[in-house]
Amino acid sequence: MAKATYLDAIRLAQQEEMMRDNRVFIMGEDIVCNVFGTTTGFVELFGTERVRDTPISENGFMGAGAGAAMVGMRPIIDTTLSSFLYPAMDQIISIIAKSRYIYGGQAQLPLVIRSCMFYGNSNAAQHSDRPYPMFMNMPGLKIIAPSTAYDMKGLLKAAIRENDPVMCFEDSTCWTSKDELPDAPDFIIPLGKGDIKREGSDVSIIGVAGAVQLALKAAKQLAAQGISAEVVDPRTLAPLDMPLILQSVRKTGRAIIVDPAHQVCSAASEISATIVEQAFDALRAPVLRVTTAQTHMPFSPLIEKSLYPTVDRIMAAAHKLVTGRPAVDA
Repeated sequence: MAKATYLDAIRLAQQEEMMRDNRVFIMGEDIVCNVFGTTTGFVELFGTERVRDTPISENGFMGAGAGAAMVGMRPIIDTTLSSFLYPAMDQIISIIAKSRYIYGGQAQLPLVIRSCMFYGNSNAAQHSDRPYPMFMNMPGLKIIAPSTAYDMKGLLKAAIRENDPVMCFEDSTCWTSKDELPDAPDFIIPLGKGDIKREGSDVSIIGVAGAVQLALKAAKQLAAQGISAEVVDPRTLAPLDMPLILQSVRKTGRAIIVDPAHQVCSAASEISATIVEQAFDALRAPVLRVTTAQTHMPFSPLIEKSLYPTVDRIMAAAHKLVTGRPAVDA
């Protein structure tokens, strides 16, 4: 096992699966020039037939990827930023998500759609979105949102082997995080299986994507203040591992969901509603959400960063639930 970054994990997962299965190929914007380092050496290893730059026409190359998947290939479609998914919505929603259903199972679409949530870096309103809740609303799509390099490698390899379309939302706030990565060729993390990142007894903090790292930092500081926080990482947003989340909430009796997306109709909203529906009897306090304000992202870094979930906001929510008092300085 070697230590590697989140970006390394993406590169290694793709490389291993392309070596394992010659039907796997990668296509998208800036693939050959390797802007983010996730396709380093791929042209030399696999050639230009399997490493394809596309025009800046997301709806066009998303449709091409869907067609390739229908005839037996297994494309990885890199759309660079998650905000670039919007021009491809017709292909994703009308074709990719629905074809297996409308053709009665006669068509399979084994493809992965990769996109980076590049927020918190003054990219302004058109390039800072975290749009996974929109796609959670659409049947037929599986969605992963890894928070660590370890999870990224295992989940992405599993996604590439899936016979259903999978959307991979990559959180840029996790890019520099490092993990020991298994080098076993068949190392995968099954989709739909969450993970307890930290055990606790007073409150469950369910984090989505990069919010998991914030939750772990908050839990460490809360421990110094006498509050034991359990940190739950769903890892996969569709399907959600609700049994794991409910198990944690039933243990602690309190729940906070931390989600970098906007609050309205968010992953946090779905998780909160399900907790209330299925574990109301175990709750000792209301379910709280720590999310991003319902506004577009400004260019100003000072204004932008305060809109997202923070360690301080998570700690304040935990103190409200456990002690009924504001957070205290560590």
